[in-house]
Formats: sequence, C-alpha cells, structure tokens
Amino acid sequence: MSRVSVNGVDLYYEERGEGLPILGVHGTPSSAVLWADAAQELARHGRCITYDRRGFHRSSPPVPFESMDLVEHVDDAAALLAALHAGPAVVIGRSTGGLIALELARRFPDKVQALVLLEPALFTIDPDAAAWARNLRQRVLELASGQPGLLAESVIREAAGDAAWEALPAGLREMFAGTSNAVLAEINGHGFDLSDDALELSEEDLAGIRRPTLIVSAEDSVGAFRAVNARLSGALPFTHTVQVTGGHVINPAHPAVLDFVDRIAGTDRAASWHQSDGT
Repeated sequence: MSRVSVNGVDLYYEERGEGLPILGVHGTPSSAVLWADAAQELARHGRCITYDRRGFHRSSPPVPFESMDLVEHVDDAAALLAALHAGPAVVIGRSTGGLIALELARRFPDKVQALVLLEPALFTIDPDAAAWARNLRQRVLELASGQPGLLAESVIREAAGDAAWEALPAGLREMFAGTSNAVLAEINGHGFDLSDDALELSEEDLAGIRRPTLIVSAEDSVGAFRAVNARLSGALPFTHTVQVTGGHVINPAHPAVLDFVDRIAGTDRAASWHQSDGT
C-alpha cells in the first residue's frame, strides 16, 4: 500500500513496471481496484501508475466533504506525477477519468506525452450528448432522493445498464456503494460531467491539446458516448480512433491501447503522427 500527500489529501496509488510512465485515471464511481488486471498488463509496456481519486475508496476526502471540483482532480493528477517523478506520461482516462485526462493535457501539457480516452465524459461537446447528461443527472438525483447511498448504483445502472450492476460481485457492489459520497460531491461541485455547470471546451481549447490521442468507443455503449468521441476525433489535432466490442467499461489494456502505448514508447516526438488520422 502506497500513499502520497498532495493538495491537502492523501492519495492511494499503486505502481508496477518500469520505463514509459503510464497514468490510469478511473471514472465515477470507481477505484483503481477495477484497473488491477489492466495495470498488470500495462506494466509489461511501461511504468504503470493507478490511483484512487480523492474521496474515492482508499483515498482521503477533502474536508469538508460536501463538493469536489474538476480542477481539484486535475491538480491532484499533476501533483501525483510530480511527486513520483513520473512525467510526461501516457494518460489513460475512462469516462470521467477521460475528462480529467483532457484537462490535465490542456492545463499541464508538460505532464502528458499522449492520451488514451476511453469514452471520455465531455458531454458538452455535443448537443444531444449534453441533453442526455442533463437527464442522467436528474434521474440519478431522483432515484437516490433521500437515499444518498444509492447514488453510485444509480449512476452505473443509468449509464451502463441494469445488467452491468447485477453482474458485479457483492464485494464490488459494496465498494461502489461506499463511493456514493464522492459521487454526490462531484454532482455538487463544478466542471464534472454530472455537475450543474459541466466543463465546456471550445474548438480552440481542443485544438491546443497537441498530444497524440487514441480515442476508443465501445459498440454497445449509449449513443452519447459515441457522439462525444466523434466530435473529439474531429477537434483534437492528432487522433486515432478505434471501436471495440462490449460496453462502456472499456478495458484499459485492450490490445489497441497496448499497441498505442508501444508506439508512443518507440517515438520521442508527437510530430511523427500525421494530423487528424494518427497514422
């Protein structure tokens, strides 16, 4: 068990392998627990670092624990990389973690060598996706009204389907339920996908993220995620896109991701990537 103190909180993290730094950023609700198998595989391709974001599972929450803002999580990721002398890194973000990864690359470009975005939750980039996210926020709050402990379960059921929740082992359901306070804090905070004022990035903002980027979509995800990815593939300067089987919880160590990481490890300059198609 390893911990590092950054920005007033203690973050739990795990580190495996050596070489090219790889940072895994989990979604909401979630934990590095769900990245354990992927981290073992990623460690064969570089120095893999996964962590529980502030307030989630084994990392400490802020005090008071009433709200959390996107900027805090971005600052935590940057500080974690700095504390571990691990930048610039290939940053792999899943769902809300992808939102954090994008902002990390925009605000701290020196910390990021490349991005892997597994259906990032930047819903404001597409009108239909933004409407879906607003409805999701409302449904989740209604479902968990008076029962805040159900927030994490409600998010998973609404975003990934009832079957995804029912398939979880009892221990993971308990872990997810324990993150409900963090889910509520994000909803009450600023900039997150389910916040009242979700992050909006302009075309100029996105064009300024000049890092090789792999964008991954899943065949069985809801249309909002695919719409976001389609918009991002046209807005970010250096992208390659792939579609994989399954649903929203995409494997961070999918062969397409491993191939991308190996390509990044084998080049020193993002300029070797052609603009737009990433080939």
